[in-house]
Amino acid sequence: MTDLDLTILMPCLNEAETLAFCVRQAAAAIAASGISGEVLVADNGSTDGSQRIATQEGARVVDVATRGYGAALIAGIEAARGRYVMMADADASYHFEHLPRFLPRLDEGYDLVMGNRFAGSIERGAMPPLHKYIGNPILSTIGRVFFSIPVRDFHCGLRAFRRDSILGLNLRTTGMEFASEMVVKSSLAGLRMTEVPTTLSPDGRSRPPHLRSWRDGWRHLRFLLLYSPRWLFFYPGLAALLVGLVLSAALLPGPLVIGAYTFDVDTLTYALGLVLIGAHITVFAVSAKVFGTQEGFLPVNPRFERLFKFITLETGLLFGCLLLLIGAGMLGYAVFLWHRNRLWTPLANAHAAPDASLRHAVDAGRGSHLRQLLPLAARPQPPLTRVILPCALFSRTLKQ
Repeated sequence: MTDLDLTILMPCLNEAETLAFCVRQAAAAIAASGISGEVLVADNGSTDGSQRIATQEGARVVDVATRGYGAALIAGIEAARGRYVMMADADASYHFEHLPRFLPRLDEGYDLVMGNRFAGSIERGAMPPLHKYIGNPILSTIGRVFFSIPVRDFHCGLRAFRRDSILGLNLRTTGMEFASEMVVKSSLAGLRMTEVPTTLSPDGRSRPPHLRSWRDGWRHLRFLLLYSPRWLFFYPGLAALLVGLVLSAALLPGPLVIGAYTFDVDTLTYALGLVLIGAHITVFAVSAKVFGTQEGFLPVNPRFERLFKFITLETGLLFGCLLLLIGAGMLGYAVFLWHRNRLWTPLANAHAAPDASLRHAVDAGRGSHLRQLLPLAARPQPPLTRVILPCALFSRTLKQ
């Protein structure tokens, strides 16, 4: 039920030192804005009396059994009574008086309004140098590149949004990566996003923060990669495929001499292996995209779906037969060379170099092996061992 204009939501785990200050500041911001609202504390199992403090200060408390930053916020958003929700940490590091910077943007029709600490100010001692100069900039840049998101501070804990829009995203991560999930899924769902400058102050706690730099940084990066099969699989696979093709094309006619170095059939074998690995990784990227779309992890991409009007089982079978025939022909030519040069006899092997025929044999193997990529055309029923099992692991990872 959304009978209020705004809910200011704070996740809480043993924040007795700063919670009262934050609740008062939030209540004052609501009163100054002249709108109806509430302060909601999503408590994650505090043992220091935080629940009692929040209640005494006039906040509503919802108990969240599932541990984790994301779990507390998900439960809080579901319990919120405001049509808008503003969330921030309960450690006195964010400024609730910046509420007037967010509300007009929501009234303009934006679904998610992010705070940007780098566009505003970061007070001395508020953010460790590792986070300020490496972690936040790198992860935010990766997110912008992967998902074309117009947000420069992915991990700002102060943000406001339309409750119904965010609930429709089916957010599920329970850890710190929830901050990235909200932004990424908002972009994938086509929600309108913008950002406003805000200030980050040193938190008022005497204990260390819950955030663990390397563990939580990896969880953020892993989430960004899993939700972008294009960058995780397709581009690396395509790069490997192209490098392998270029190398094999250069080595098929004969040895390649560069200065004092000679590249021959050994390098050709590795190059063709790179072609096969790249081709399989590329196909897995497409399979992961198909699986993610069917399972609801990823939104439907009309341009991607249109490809399957042309990539059908019939066209796949024809292309596969063509590759098989090419491979068989090249293999036959290699056998002919062996026969002509009598390379199967010990005497011939002692004097004849098999490099030329080996080139044809290896490349024939590549042509016939590529036919194994055909199951892509039979979507949505790819082979069990090549697609369903890996995609099931992909699904399980997303649910962690």
